[in-house]
Amino acid sequence: MNEEYEPTENDEAVLGVLKEGRANPLHIREESGLAKQRVNESLQRLQGAGWVRKVTRGLYELVEDPREE
Repeated sequence: MNEEYEPTENDEAVLGVLKEGRANPLHIREESGLAKQRVNESLQRLQGAGWVRKVTRGLYELVEDPREE
């Protein structure tokens, strides 16, 4: 997990949805109001940082937000 990662504004919106539970990109788009490409970019960045995990095809969950202790 990259605890030094600084989430973007879009990442924060995605994290907000995932804090409610597992979600697919469509649900994240509907809840956050972000465009498809922005959601996909954020999911990639957050996965790379180790904050989000792909559970199965099209389903993501929050692993941990290291800022919350």
